[in-house]
Amino acid sequence: MSVIKVLSNTRKIISQNNGIIGSYLKLLRHDDLKWGTLVGEDKFGNKYYENKYYFIGRSRWVSFPQSVGFDYDASQIPPEWYRWMHYITDEPPSTNPLPQRKWMADYTENLTGTPQEYVPYTTTKPKIEAWVPPSKQ
Repeated sequence: MSVIKVLSNTRKIISQNNGIIGSYLKLLRHDDLKWGTLVGEDKFGNKYYENKYYFIGRSRWVSFPQSVGFDYDASQIPPEWYRWMHYITDEPPSTNPLPQRKWMADYTENLTGTPQEYVPYTTTKPKIEAWVPPSKQ
């Protein structure tokens, strides 16, 4: 690759990531710097990019909003964008949205491991009870 091409791509990366400081912060959060075209944004604030310059499998990516900080994971991507991210379809939901059926619930992320996680409770007595050592009186 020529030096001019490398410098051109470096300039694109720095300008798309809001300068040198923005690029440093993006590198700190995502461990990767890329440049590409904005394909769309979902209702959670995630931005989806594509650049066919990169290999397939790395040419589509998501940029999570600053509000989630370092607590981002794949369950924060809604199903319609999941289809596009994993190359199931080539048309992004921003141009070809999936129909919303009346029986479909709104998408929510997986809250396991957070204070809002669902914890079922039981009303039956356990078969095994914990041993409590006798106390000295």
